[in-house]
Amino acid sequence: MSARARVAVLDYGIGNLRSAQKALERVGADAVLTSEASVAENADAVVLPGVGAFGACMSALREAGLETVARDAVASGVPFLGICVGMQMLFDSSDEDTDAQGLGIIPGTVKWISDAMPRPQMQWNQLNVVSPDPMFAGLGSAPWMYFVHSLHGVPVDSSHVAATVTYGETLNVAFRRNNVFATQFHPEKSASAGLALLANFVGSVGR
Repeated sequence: MSARARVAVLDYGIGNLRSAQKALERVGADAVLTSEASVAENADAVVLPGVGAFGACMSALREAGLETVARDAVASGVPFLGICVGMQMLFDSSDEDTDAQGLGIIPGTVKWISDAMPRPQMQWNQLNVVSPDPMFAGLGSAPWMYFVHSLHGVPVDSSHVAATVTYGETLNVAFRRNNVFATQFHPEKSASAGLALLANFVGSVGR
């Protein structure tokens, strides 16, 4: 592609969303942090980041008028990336807040990590890539990524799991469903491996 990929990072007012935007710019995207539906609708790809609590993030997304924007982006077929709580929001529900309804884009539930291990997992951990995916191109079979989380996604269809880690148990930490890819880890905080993954995402535009 000669032109830079236009990537909309959905801004619903929670957390340090700018770090994802800056990392995408670093790997060559024309990335904009936006709460405007029209900007997302005209983007080549859309990113849903998130930090904090599932219920609070879902409420903020809806109050910002971006729930439909996220759904429409997924339905349009453009590359869509969910990061951390943004990944969790793609599921139906979360044990963290059983009254909150997720986006339901990846059927399943977000469940607590076993309390046999310290929560949150706040460390680097090595991925086990269980399903080949273009997002992992050039990263090897076990790249290191940075995590801060107390829950993980458990999809109804296990084929949606793209990568796991071991943290006292096997945790699902990356997911693929059609044009949607989602990570529990923070690629924008994961040094060269994380930037390579984001570069693969930007490179997926127009494929």
